[in-house]
Amino acid sequence: MTTGPQVAGARVLTRGGGVALWRQIAGTLEEEIRSGARSPGERLPTEAELSQRFAVNRHTLRRAMEEMESKGLVRIEQGRGSFVAEDVVDYPLGPRTRFSESIRRLNREPGGKILDIAEVPAEPQVAEALRIRPGRMVLRVERLSSADGRAVVLGTHYFPLPRFAAMARRLMEDSSITFALAACGVADYRRLSTRISARLPTPEEAETLGMARARPVILTEAINVDGEGVPIDASWGRYPAHRVQLVVES
Repeated sequence: MTTGPQVAGARVLTRGGGVALWRQIAGTLEEEIRSGARSPGERLPTEAELSQRFAVNRHTLRRAMEEMESKGLVRIEQGRGSFVAEDVVDYPLGPRTRFSESIRRLNREPGGKILDIAEVPAEPQVAEALRIRPGRMVLRVERLSSADGRAVVLGTHYFPLPRFAAMARRLMEDSSITFALAACGVADYRRLSTRISARLPTPEEAETLGMARARPVILTEAINVDGEGVPIDASWGRYPAHRVQLVVES
């Protein structure tokens, strides 16, 4: 039975016209996103607000949102809401991977903050990467890096002690690891190896990266060496897969 058109914002939904309501809702929201009326990263109205706007039940609205998510137009985060999908950052991994330089080459503004610094005994995996004996003290640095204010990588770095004992103080002044290494006598360094995998984030990682636990993170295990080929940094990075695409450069 046709009940006639129903106004939903600036768009009319037609009941009984042969096009499912959820498709009409998805089309309306997609038009708003593609026209620029809604910006990347913008939080969409709540489910209740959208249901009221379109005068439909939540099941119909959820079907529309699932369609939008499948097309990569929105991201839905459990407990946080729905957001307009952001552009994916193509982050290069090469012999001289430098976060700030790489992000600036993409015409984006790099950012970073140190979350934690501690001296800890090297676990076997860290010791092997740094070519030191297990249990030897290393400096562990947790750093959150961003592009245009959006978190793109949560990194855990390990530096051998006592060689990099001064890094803690340097990083408190400036969060750039490249600058801190330079202050410790390493003017240049290169990437020896990078191993890439993926998994779902832990609750803590998801919260720090501002992402849903149902979305995967890309994992990198990397080793950087100085000019003599000595390992100086073993790091584990977690990248939100819906925001970052890793590009391996030779």
